[in-house]
Amino acid sequence: MSRLAAKSNHTKVVFQQWRFKQEIKLEHQKQELQEEKRELERARRAFEREKKEYTLWQKSEDGRLQSENKLFQMKWKILEEELKKLADEKQQVEKQRNFYRYVEEHEKKNQIPIAKCEGMGEMFFVGVGSEPALKRRYKDLIKIYHPDNLDGDTGTIQEINREYDRLKAIYQ
Repeated sequence: MSRLAAKSNHTKVVFQQWRFKQEIKLEHQKQELQEEKRELERARRAFEREKKEYTLWQKSEDGRLQSENKLFQMKWKILEEELKKLADEKQQVEKQRNFYRYVEEHEKKNQIPIAKCEGMGEMFFVGVGSEPALKRRYKDLIKIYHPDNLDGDTGTIQEINREYDRLKAIYQ
């Protein structure tokens, strides 16, 4: 029996050693799993942080795009209004041009100079309210009515120059 007891003790010792090794292995695996769990938790938090940052960025980008769109719409509206004003001014200038052509033709036919209406030059500068606007309008009118141009007219240029000089003295 002692041999049997020794064998039994030996089996118990081997089993306990095996069990101890298994417990160590399991404990090691448990620690690895816990470390992996911590790493996954860190990755999840980092992902959540990135998600929040992206959401904030997206909201700010949407806000920026909306404000740019509003600004574009405002600019577009201003351009449309200015284009309408420009078309109206072009009509007025065309009327003035036709008037001066009529006067010039009438003078040529009758060979008697018709006195041009005083203040006709004022029509060229309607709506001008400042010196920079006056200069811009003057440059535009010179481009149109300069005698070297096809539609140029010396009489019209003289009237424009008189009115420009008068208004320039007022704004200075």
